[in-house]
Amino acid sequence: MGAQTEDRYPTRPSLLERLKNPEDQASWEAFYAAYRRLIHGAGLQAGLSEEEAKDLVQDTFLVLARQMPEFQYDPAKCSFKSWLRLVVRCRIRDRLRKRGRRVATVDLPPADDTVTEPMLNIADPASLEPDPRWDEEWEKNLIQVAIDRLRGTVNAPQLQIHLYHVVQGHSVGETCKALGVNAARVYLAKHRVGRLIRREVARLQEELI
Repeated sequence: MGAQTEDRYPTRPSLLERLKNPEDQASWEAFYAAYRRLIHGAGLQAGLSEEEAKDLVQDTFLVLARQMPEFQYDPAKCSFKSWLRLVVRCRIRDRLRKRGRRVATVDLPPADDTVTEPMLNIADPASLEPDPRWDEEWEKNLIQVAIDRLRGTVNAPQLQIHLYHVVQGHSVGETCKALGVNAARVYLAKHRVGRLIRREVARLQEELI
């Protein structure tokens, strides 16, 4: 099975080409807005403090900015999602080693690993195994980015209902009680806002090409 077979939201290569230009501020801002939350969350899940997780985001983007001019993206070998996971993992590893500790729940490279520039030095990117946890967080992140973009442009009560019912996972009954609406409004918000979110995710993907 190819590296991208299960990748519902692949990063398109043309964005990566634009990121090779460090002066392309618009592309870097779009990239940062799309992935900063994902990287920050990965740091917190790995046991970093809030401040360390913020530093992790900066560390990761500094590495990407340094490596991107030489990075040759080949989606036939490995998705960018897997590359980013490796970069983040290595940055987490470095921060935990500075503290003299390891976190058992984090899949980190071995202690004698000398890879400091993973995007350029890994011999066989196809060997990177999928990580269901990372994939799940990746999808959640893109959906959240889409929701952020929709705020202020969609009916606010409908968005609130959708978030409470669909995103936060409350039942129809719980949603009706908490928000003072009837079931028909819950189903309507679920359908209408859900359609807008899916459309925005697709638009987001088109922008990240």
